[in-house]
Amino acid sequence: MRGTGDAHDPTGPAAAGAVLAEPTVPVGAGWTAGLSLATLAVFMAFMTPIQILLPLQLERIDPAGKNTALSLVTGLGALVAVLVNPVAGAWSDRTTSRFGRRRPWILGGALAGAAGLAFTASQHTVAGVALGWCLAQAGLNAMLAGVTTPIADRVPVAQRAQVSGWTGLTQSLGLVLGALITTALVTGVPSGYGVLALLTVGLALPFVLRHGEPVLPRSLRPPFAPRSFARSFWVSPRRHPDFGWAWLTRFLVNLGNALGTLYLFYFLADAVHHADPGTGVLILTVVYTLCAALTAIPAGVLSDRVGRRKGFVVLSSLIMAAAALLLALLHTWPSALAAAAVLGAGYGIYLAVDQALVTQVLPEAADRAKDLGVINIANSGPQVLAPALASPVIAHAGGYTGLYLTAALATLVGGLLVGRIRGVA
Repeated sequence: MRGTGDAHDPTGPAAAGAVLAEPTVPVGAGWTAGLSLATLAVFMAFMTPIQILLPLQLERIDPAGKNTALSLVTGLGALVAVLVNPVAGAWSDRTTSRFGRRRPWILGGALAGAAGLAFTASQHTVAGVALGWCLAQAGLNAMLAGVTTPIADRVPVAQRAQVSGWTGLTQSLGLVLGALITTALVTGVPSGYGVLALLTVGLALPFVLRHGEPVLPRSLRPPFAPRSFARSFWVSPRRHPDFGWAWLTRFLVNLGNALGTLYLFYFLADAVHHADPGTGVLILTVVYTLCAALTAIPAGVLSDRVGRRKGFVVLSSLIMAAAALLLALLHTWPSALAAAAVLGAGYGIYLAVDQALVTQVLPEAADRAKDLGVINIANSGPQVLAPALASPVIAHAGGYTGLYLTAALATLVGGLLVGRIRGVA
């Protein structure tokens, strides 16, 4: 791992004192592209199994209990994510490696996540799949801790929504490429996991190898005290109310998204009666991503230009809630296509602007990765709660109509609560 030696990749002693300073030097296109590729890797590895590989694998293992099995596996994996991400972030904040604080965690997490995916591919029981997916989630969340923090570390506030738009776009692109790989380019669940494992590591390497970062001096690393370390994961909403509201906003919006996407494969099979649900997921994901691409970058640029975030978050939540409402009311293939387009447009705006907003409410510069790990619980926590909510809703509260109405309500409430944030316009 090495630095490029450019103005934005200082790694020498002169940069050490500025490691915790607010960034002022704009990042270049190469830096943004490298981080976007690493982000693409981690979200491709996250979402493709949830959307396609795990449903297929579990359907073959237990056809009658596939819904319960999928809820169990994804719920346990999300629970691991909730625990690992902030802990990995906290250790990343304390890392004094000569390669920087984030890159060792990106590469190490990618390797561990790839090993977990390979292990999952070889399993033939629900318990084995659950164990493998938990191992994969542990590695991938360590990688995620490293991938999400460089924007707060290195990107000036006036550029953050634009850069977040590019990284957010690759999150959506990961769904498309993952679905394409596992439905069109390779055959079989094991080969799908294998290709994902290779790409997880390969796509992380450009950022890890080419873009250096300031090194944390050992003198700035606080002494380790187990009790203080454990207490640091509680960020008081009374002392930091903007952080608390940003967390709750993201949790509810992501809960709505998790409720809407977790059973998409089965929704197409059981409610829409699509002849090939796997291909259907691929088509919907392509439509979703294209529409997200049309909104993410322009919304990020506009948000940076006008210096405002909250109005864009509210707008995106209204658009995404409308998409969920469409799925609740109409169970047809054309309506699913329309909903994918609407949801993509709204989520593109959300990914760009909300990430920039979150970086502006972090309590302490020294704890950026840990605090973003706490924020990321609002991403992974809904993956734990969604299966617990979705299964009884589908069974006893209106089926898929009840499920998507619940998703619309969660998304709408989450977006509106962003208005409680006072420190960001």
